[in-house]
Amino acid sequence: MSAVEEVVLLDESGRAVGTAPKAGVHHGSTPLHLAFSCYVFDGAGSLLLTRRALHKPTWPGVWTNSFCGHPAPGESLVEAVRRRAGQELGVTLDGLELVLPAFRYQAEMADGTRENEMCPVFVARTRDEVHAEAEEVADTAWVPWETLAADVTNGVRDVSPWCVQQVRDLLAAQGPAGSFLAADPALLPPAARL
Repeated sequence: MSAVEEVVLLDESGRAVGTAPKAGVHHGSTPLHLAFSCYVFDGAGSLLLTRRALHKPTWPGVWTNSFCGHPAPGESLVEAVRRRAGQELGVTLDGLELVLPAFRYQAEMADGTRENEMCPVFVARTRDEVHAEAEEVADTAWVPWETLAADVTNGVRDVSPWCVQQVRDLLAAQGPAGSFLAADPALLPPAARL
């Protein structure tokens, strides 16, 4: 990976059309790019929520899913998710599953900064103790999934805009006994099918 972290730019069909430095890609007219989100559960079925570091340029201090990130050019999504789990949370992942391969969203902050991502969503488990990287994460909390899902759906828990949409979509993809239905990787954006 290069010293300058880059993101993969996409066209409307999800094909790679170039790269851009991550540090400058989020602004008032953010180009469509590839990202991912991951929801990490413990053995009791609680979800790890994280609060974004207060100095982050997008959604600082906001509670959200376990972690998000961007695959580097030429890096598979699975590799990127595992890398980011280690970097941001200090954990290894078990049972990593693709659940929402075609998730896409746009969101705008009060200052006009926009997110514009094709953002496949994964679920995983960990048995590790979380050691969050302070540059990325201000706080963490384990919350029972049923409680979180109900609170987000009913609008009583304030979380990031992408987390609101993803929780609703994850509920629709929930299987028996708290599991989630694995998705077909062929439904990923073409740029993510490495």
